Amino acid sequence: MNINSDNSTTATPTTDWHIKTGKLSFRVNNDYLFRALLQSSNHVLKALIASLLHWDISDIKSAEIQNPVELGQTIDSRKYYLDIKVFLNNSRIMNLEMQIINEHNWPERSLSYLCRTFDNLNKGEDYLQVMPAHQIGITEFSPLPESSEFHATYQLLNIRSYEKYTDKFTLSVVDLTQVDKATEEDKKYQMDQWALMFKATTWEDLNMLATQNPAIDEAVTQIYKLTQEEKIRLQMEAREEYYRNERTNQRLLEIANEKLKQATEKLEQANAEKEQAKAEKEQANTRIAELEAKLKAAGLE
Repeated sequence: MNINSDNSTTATPTTDWHIKTGKLSFRVNNDYLFRALLQSSNHVLKALIASLLHWDISDIKSAEIQNPVELGQTIDSRKYYLDIKVFLNNSRIMNLEMQIINEHNWPERSLSYLCRTFDNLNKGEDYLQVMPAHQIGITEFSPLPESSEFHATYQLLNIRSYEKYTDKFTLSVVDLTQVDKATEEDKKYQMDQWALMFKATTWEDLNMLATQNPAIDEAVTQIYKLTQEEKIRLQMEAREEYYRNERTNQRLLEIANEKLKQATEKLEQANAEKEQAKAEKEQANTRIAELEAKLKAAGLE
């Protein structure tokens, strides 16, 4: 029984992932696997970017990752970030990031990435030469829950006239929790299929998507190869451990916040009761003073 590569029930190792079944050891939303995939297959990189931008893949002449990492090398969070910087068609810069843990700072974080990406002038160049910058975050949470969308894009606009300030500064969010809200335009460019690939939990899920989309078939083939490499698997496992720790920390923080909220409510209630008792005492003293005055006036004191 093969237990090294995944939790499937295949009796012997196989080089053809299409016949595999069962639960995936690593979902494609693992940010290390996401980076390894796009770094290992330029065609998959182009296909995903074309889908995200609602372009035909023929519109992408070149896509070069500007910040590659040595796959399999231990991640040092002080040195490496898993966002991907892509030089597209020699004319624009994109920043891609997979983020599955909600740290409740995505608007600020994504803007920081976008601003760094937009600051792309070389010494001596004119401001008009700045290349368009586009930050795309693929998240497993809704950064703005009150107005959640599957695919939201933001640019600088005049808040009264809605006139666009510039086409060169763009930020997008693909919310994997809202795939059911994909528009017909999103579906035309297979964005929903890519999102479902990132959400997939079984080989059957991936196989179904691969039959519909040759680029996803190529992506999963590459993913399978990557997950067979021990050094890369170790880094993916490290990321999974990081996710577990972050989720645990978030749960502990939520529990602590709930206890603090309850304690604050009890304190506020106790203070309110104390203030009420104080007011009632003051009323009683006032009544006593009034009665004493009446007794004195009646000569009965």
